[in-house]
Amino acid sequence: MENNPNAKLLRIFIGENDRAGGRPLYEAIVFEAKKLGLSGATVLRGIMGFGANSQVRTTKLFEISSDLPIVVEIVDDEEKIRVFVETVEQLFEQTRSGGLITIEKAEVIRYKAGT
Repeated sequence: MENNPNAKLLRIFIGENDRAGGRPLYEAIVFEAKKLGLSGATVLRGIMGFGANSQVRTTKLFEISSDLPIVVEIVDDEEKIRVFVETVEQLFEQTRSGGLITIEKAEVIRYKAGT
């Protein structure tokens, strides 16, 4: 995938408390991505945010939330990303989780394992 000017960035926005089969939904998404041979995945934990339900989640001491925003990011070829979105949609349906899925253009400059 190195030097791919036509790659796509998949972003999946979910809540920290969303679960799939007893484990965090973000974990299920990452392991499914690995199983399907995607290039890699990163999970980011937000410090503040709100989604479709308009409930603000934050790490501020006086409003400690246990359901902070989570973003899963995956970069790969468009075809692989589009196929994987179907898997994510199935996970959302199975878990009855809310969320947001976006796909953006990405240009891969370097993708190489370290030594």
